[in-house]
Amino acid sequence: MIRNLWVVTVLSILVEASAWGAEFQLSPAAECNPRKTLPNVLSKLEAGGDVRIAYLGGSITAQPGWRPKTLAWFRDQFPKANVSEINAAIGGTGSDLGVFRLQHDVLRHNPDLLFVEFAVNDGGAAPEQIYRCMEGIVRQTWRHDPNTDICFVYTLTGGMLKTLQEGHFPRAASAMERIADHYGIPSIHMGLQVARLEAQGRLIFKGAKPKTDEERAALGDKILFSPDAVHPYPDTGHQLYLESVVRSMALIRKCGEPAPHQLAAPFVADNWEAAKMIPLSRARLSAGWKRLDPRTDRLAKRFGNRLSELWKASRPGESVTFRVRGSVVRIYDLVGPDCGQITVKIDDRPAFIRPRFDAYCTYHRLSHLSVANDLADTTHQITLTIHPEQPDKVAILSRRNQTMDDPARFDDTAWYAGAILILGDWVD
Repeated sequence: MIRNLWVVTVLSILVEASAWGAEFQLSPAAECNPRKTLPNVLSKLEAGGDVRIAYLGGSITAQPGWRPKTLAWFRDQFPKANVSEINAAIGGTGSDLGVFRLQHDVLRHNPDLLFVEFAVNDGGAAPEQIYRCMEGIVRQTWRHDPNTDICFVYTLTGGMLKTLQEGHFPRAASAMERIADHYGIPSIHMGLQVARLEAQGRLIFKGAKPKTDEERAALGDKILFSPDAVHPYPDTGHQLYLESVVRSMALIRKCGEPAPHQLAAPFVADNWEAAKMIPLSRARLSAGWKRLDPRTDRLAKRFGNRLSELWKASRPGESVTFRVRGSVVRIYDLVGPDCGQITVKIDDRPAFIRPRFDAYCTYHRLSHLSVANDLADTTHQITLTIHPEQPDKVAILSRRNQTMDDPARFDDTAWYAGAILILGDWVD
């Protein structure tokens, strides 16, 4: 559903903040840093082999834009190769979910090249968190297959323009560059030329497409980049993203010999290489849970490519209980109009409540419930229970000037869950 493409983390569209401290230095802006290039996939493309290109990212990658455009470019440049796509983009999500879903959405399909795009949706994350997640993605990938090439790609929002125009990468891309430097991974900032054109007055970053002759005349020969300062128009903004990749590939193709990638010592010791996704069915579910059948249930069918299981419970008091040994625990689930809120209980700590409804919940979309981020490395019992009260849905929707089109559609305390995300080990 197209609406999913427009869900972004609110923090990612704010102006770049300086609250992370003067000690964090922004990286110098460059459209392409080839580093150790992409020797394995380029060799395979030149030889005319079967090549699988994976795209792991957020809503900008999910759009019909730079992803299909670059795929078509690879097919055109290497006509003897059989180039196929692994589309692993989910709107409104960052590397902190990507590192958990990497195995299911990408690695089990054995990619030859992995593009990673999270610079926008990680815009509000601390650099230390970005290090952990991005390094986890790299190390998982090369443990799975050291011949898989990886390329970091960076996109931008309106709040990032000024930083780029001043000659620096914004904070999230700068943090990712530390990981790219450490592992010799090439990177492409697809938005650098966009920022230059905007500074030259040749591009309008945000605006509605002209509908009248007067509006078209006012636009003139300027490029209209996006309707919302985040998601590029496919025919203009995403075309600029494609052109950036094409220019960068000219540099990347110049050097590098095919060889397995060597895993260096970790950049951060607490990286999320050990991130795991556990099916919900391995937990202890109360009697009211029902596994949804993709043959008959529209949500199970729609999200079946991401969640191999999708379970639903609605009655207050229905619960999920499990034990883990590890530091981070999340639930991979859906949020939507009929969803309620969850009471979380960890060991003997005080319980707390997590809503499964937000200002975008006029439809269902993938999300994840944060249970714990800093547990001690011991065994913990976790119980999640449907709370009897609904969140204040009217007030929440009003934050985006939304209303309930049909109150009956929102009147429930449902929870849809599919997997448990852990950094650590499952305890049966």
